[in-house]
Amino acid sequence: MELPQLLQCKPFECENPLGISLREAFVLLQSQLKPPFSLKIPNPSEYSQLNLAIVYGILTQPQLAKTHLTHLHAIVTDGYCFFTSTLIKLVNDSFPRLLGTPRTQLLWLTSKLVDVSAVKIEALLVLLLRWIIGGDFSEPNLWLCAELLKMFLDKWEWLSNDPLVLTSALFAYLRLLADHYRLAGGVKLEALKRMEIDFCVRVLRECFGLCLKIGRDLVRLLQDVVYIPELKELWKDLLFNPDVFRVSGFSDISQLYCVRTPKHYFLLRINPEMETELRFLLSFVKWGSQKRYQVWFAKKHFSLPGSETVMVDIVRFICCAHHPSNEIIQSSVIPRWAIIGWLLKCCRRNYFQANLKLALFFDWLFYDEKHDNIMNIEPAILLILNSVPKYVDITHTLLDFLFLLVDNYDFNRREMIARCVSTSFSLLLQKGVVHSFEPLTSCCLLAPPIHQRLAIFIAPKSTLNSFAPQVITEGEVGK
Repeated sequence: MELPQLLQCKPFECENPLGISLREAFVLLQSQLKPPFSLKIPNPSEYSQLNLAIVYGILTQPQLAKTHLTHLHAIVTDGYCFFTSTLIKLVNDSFPRLLGTPRTQLLWLTSKLVDVSAVKIEALLVLLLRWIIGGDFSEPNLWLCAELLKMFLDKWEWLSNDPLVLTSALFAYLRLLADHYRLAGGVKLEALKRMEIDFCVRVLRECFGLCLKIGRDLVRLLQDVVYIPELKELWKDLLFNPDVFRVSGFSDISQLYCVRTPKHYFLLRINPEMETELRFLLSFVKWGSQKRYQVWFAKKHFSLPGSETVMVDIVRFICCAHHPSNEIIQSSVIPRWAIIGWLLKCCRRNYFQANLKLALFFDWLFYDEKHDNIMNIEPAILLILNSVPKYVDITHTLLDFLFLLVDNYDFNRREMIARCVSTSFSLLLQKGVVHSFEPLTSCCLLAPPIHQRLAIFIAPKSTLNSFAPQVITEGEVGK
C-alpha cells in the first residue's frame, strides 16, 4: 500500500527534516496505530515517537483520523504539549508545502485540540492566523481564512475567555476585511465578508475591554473599515457614545491613542517565512548589496495584484517589531529606513501609499516618552533626512503628509497630536537619533509652507497648546 503524503517537495528542494521524522515514525509504528491499542505505558522516547506517528496518521488518513485521535487521548500524559509543539513546528516551517488533505485535517485537528484545551493551542491558532496571506485572494488562502473564522465562531465561549487569541483574531480579521470588502466576488467571498463583519462587530461589542489591549493600532484598523455600515455605527459609538461599551474607566478614544500596541500584534500580518526573510535582510545584508535581495523578495511577495496591501503591514513590523541592536545600527547593514524607502517606491496606488505613510508616522501622532519607544519613530526621521538632497521629493512628500495628519487625523484632538509630533522631533534630537535638523531647515528645495510648518515643530519652545487626555492603564482595562 502506497504511503500517504504529507508535504509537497519540489525536485530542487531538500526534504523537510520534521516531515521525514513524522513519516519514519508512522512507518515504524503503523501496526500499533490500529485498535486494540497497547496498554503498556510508553517510555519518553516511545511516547515521542508515538506522538509523531499519530500526527502523521491524522493529517494523512482522514478516514482513520477519529481512531488516531482516540489513541492520542488514551496515551497523552503532558497535556498534549509535545503533540501541539510538533504541529506548531510543522505549521511554522512548512505550512505552504502541506498538501490539500493534510491542510484540511490540520484545521479539523486544531478544533479538536481546542476542545481539550491542549497546552500551546493558543500559539498554534495565532500561527495559523499568520498564514492567511494579505493581498492573496486565491481559493486556498480564502479557504484558510474562512475555516479559521468558522472555528472561532463555533468555539466562541472558549475564544471569549482567551484574550490573546481573541484580540489576535480581531486584529487579523479587521485587517483582512479591509482588503476583502473591496473585492467583488462570488457567493463564497460574499459569505466570507459577512462572517468577517459579524465576527469583528461581535468581538468589539461584547469584549471591548479585552480589545483595548490591542492599543492604538485598533483605531488605525477600524478607520480602514469605517465605510462598512455595521462598523460605521460602531465607530460613531466609539467617538460619541463610549459608555455603550461598558468598560469602566474608558470614556474617550484618546485614551486608546495613548496605549502603545504590543509587538506581537505586528507579526500577525507577516507570515513566518516573510518574517525570517525580513529579519535576514535587516540583520545581515550590507548596504550596496541589497538590490538583488530586494528583487528576490519583491518577486516572491509582491507579484500578486493585491500584494501592495502587505507593504503597509511590513512597515508597521519594521517600525514596531524589529529593533536592531546598536552593533547592527553602527555596522554597514542596510538600515530600516532604506527598506521603508524602497517599499514606498514599490507602492504605486495612492490608497496604499497613504496607508503606508500612516503606518510609518502613526506612533508620532501619539508619542509619549513614558510609554513609547524611540525606535518606533526613528525610521521616519532618518528616511526624511537621508533623502535630502538626492530624493528630496520623498522628504517633501513625507513632511507634507505628516503635517496633513496633524491637521486632519482627528480634528477635535489636533492639539494633542501636534504636541506629540513636536515631542517626537524634540526627543529624536535629544537622544541623538539625529544630530541636527539643519539639512531640512537649510534645504532650498523644500517648499516654503513645509519650512514654515517644520520650524514650528522643531522650535526649542513649542507654542502648541497642551492637551493631556486621561490615560487608561492596562490594569484598569475592563475593571
